[in-house]
Amino acid sequence: MTLPARSLKSTSNELPKEIVDLVAAIGELPDEIRDRIEPMLVRVVESTKRRRRILQLVQDALSQLRLDMKYLMFDLEATRRERDEYHRRLEEA
Repeated sequence: MTLPARSLKSTSNELPKEIVDLVAAIGELPDEIRDRIEPMLVRVVESTKRRRRILQLVQDALSQLRLDMKYLMFDLEATRRERDEYHRRLEEA
């Protein structure tokens, strides 16, 4: 299993520096020790990537919610102004 050596370059921008350093350090260990540690390292790397993707999805959803709220507030204010204008016209008539 050589995941750390192959995917280090592709995942280095997706993973925290500490994990990238850990991958590099484990890659330098003797084969017998590295073979025992790599399965756990793969799980940690995948878990970290999954958490980062989930966090990005949550951040995107919050950004969209904020934007939707701004549109709703704008629409509410416009509706209130229109209502007030109609009330004023009714009172004048």
